[in-house]
Amino acid sequence: MKRTSVAALLAALALLAASCGGDDDDSADTGTETDAGTETDADSGSDGDADSGSDGDAASGSDGDADSESDGDSSGGGTSTPAVDIDAALAADLDNCEAAPTGEPIKVGMAMDFSEASGFVDIPGSKVVPYLAELINCVGGANGSPVEVLVRDVQGDPETASLAAQELLDWGAHFIIGPPFADFGQPILQAAEGQVATFMAASTEPTLPDAAANSYLVSFDDTGQSTAAAQWALDNGFDRAIVFTDPGPYSGYNPDVFTEVFEAGGGTIVSTQTYGWFVDTDFSAQANEVAGVSENNEVVFSAMAAFQVTALRGQLEGQGLDGLTYIGTDALDATGIAFEANNEGVIHTPHIAIEEGDRNDLLLTGYTEAKGEELESLSFMGLYADSMLLGIQGVADCGCTDTAGIGAAVSQITGFDGFSGEMSYAGSNGLPDKQVPIKQIVDGVDTLIASQ
Repeated sequence: MKRTSVAALLAALALLAASCGGDDDDSADTGTETDAGTETDADSGSDGDADSGSDGDAASGSDGDADSESDGDSSGGGTSTPAVDIDAALAADLDNCEAAPTGEPIKVGMAMDFSEASGFVDIPGSKVVPYLAELINCVGGANGSPVEVLVRDVQGDPETASLAAQELLDWGAHFIIGPPFADFGQPILQAAEGQVATFMAASTEPTLPDAAANSYLVSFDDTGQSTAAAQWALDNGFDRAIVFTDPGPYSGYNPDVFTEVFEAGGGTIVSTQTYGWFVDTDFSAQANEVAGVSENNEVVFSAMAAFQVTALRGQLEGQGLDGLTYIGTDALDATGIAFEANNEGVIHTPHIAIEEGDRNDLLLTGYTEAKGEELESLSFMGLYADSMLLGIQGVADCGCTDTAGIGAAVSQITGFDGFSGEMSYAGSNGLPDKQVPIKQIVDGVDTLIASQ
């Protein structure tokens, strides 16, 4: 990942510490389009205009053809036959498509944040979703219905997020894919009034999932990833840990969870050090303190960025501590740990473990071939794809186009097998039940070593 994206991650996670208080209302025009599609329809023939007068309004109460072939029932507690054949879609030849699907369109609204806060994931995410919709439409759509995608930019502003959401709802979105952070996600949820399923594609924010509000994460949350990291350490015989924390959301919350789980499992935190998240690269004072208590066999856990972990490691090695094992969060993947010097052995919890020839690889390489550009934040893209597929599955399981019914069906999905692994929502209150991948740099290669 480019360092420009690293700077974006800093801004994004900083938003968790305080709400964004901008009063600027000159961004009320939420009609920003993406390079990928646009105001969009992925390939359905619709002009995608928010005021197009489409009769496919999500709140219309129509019994809808969008999934008329599905016999799914949201009260059935599980997922029916998959609404989309993912592998067939990935094999589609966009230059030689089947006859265009003719059912009632399934409308996917995307309220994305293209600002520095979230643009490093939301911009490429807003490109990969319309591309996947093109592939789905190329092989006959979802149960015979075309998939349309409309993208709006919330511009890093809560008021604009609310306006963008309302425009998507007026367009007739059957569900919404939202930005990562609560500052912009909450206004979207308020606009939807709990009646429209909203998927926060790239979020790990523990406050966002809430089935009653129709708010769903697609990834594990921070509690899940730090619990998985602590459990991996315990399972692999580590009973001593050193924790680096920057008190507050994310950079402090993840270390707090790790500490609680590690100690509950019988481990001991031998040192807790503070630092400046995404700012500090001089850890000489902390290294001196750690050297006084370390037995050179501990795990070192933090939510640091990649360049901070490798800087810390070099300074601890300068103290003769070359036997430590470094474990981090999804921030390491997002900030390019695989490309840092002195990264051998570093462990982290990415969202997706991409393997050559797997679904994620086919999606990403296919996009590059079709669009002539490479996407950033590769291991996040499957989360955006799954957000759309989960919404489509909700439509199919519901057998309706009523947004409340679709949301109710989403809350009962089980055994959904997408790009980011198998997940279930039944009984989870909006947080998917799914495994956390654990990867380690082994002989210079970012390698999947476990799932928790």
